[in-house]
Amino acid sequence: MLNPEELTKRYYGIGEVAKMFDESPSLLRYWESIFSELKPKKRKNGIRQYTVKDIQLIEEIHLLVKGKGYTLEGAKEGLKTRRNLRKIKEELEDIKSGLSTLKSKL
Repeated sequence: MLNPEELTKRYYGIGEVAKMFDESPSLLRYWESIFSELKPKKRKNGIRQYTVKDIQLIEEIHLLVKGKGYTLEGAKEGLKTRRNLRKIKEELEDIKSGLSTLKSKL
C-alpha cells in the first residue's frame, strides 16, 4: 500500500505511476477509458500528470482488479460501494461530533 506522505511531488508522469504498481503505462491509459473517475490532467502536448488523488484511485482499482481478482465491471461497483461507505462514515462522524458538542453543553 502506498503511503501518501511519501508522494511529495505535485504531479507524476505516467511512467512513474506505472512503475509504482509494476504495470504498463498502456494499462493505466486503458483504465482511464473504463473508470470515469480516473482523469489525470493533460498538458497541451498530451502528457498526463497524475496527482496524489489520482494515484490513490489507481491503487484502489489495482487492489480490486489485480489483488482481489475483480472484473472491471466488478471493480466499478466496488469503487461505488467504497465511496458510499466513506460518505456514510463521514456522516456518522459528523453526527458523533455534534452529539459530543451537545453533551458537553448540557
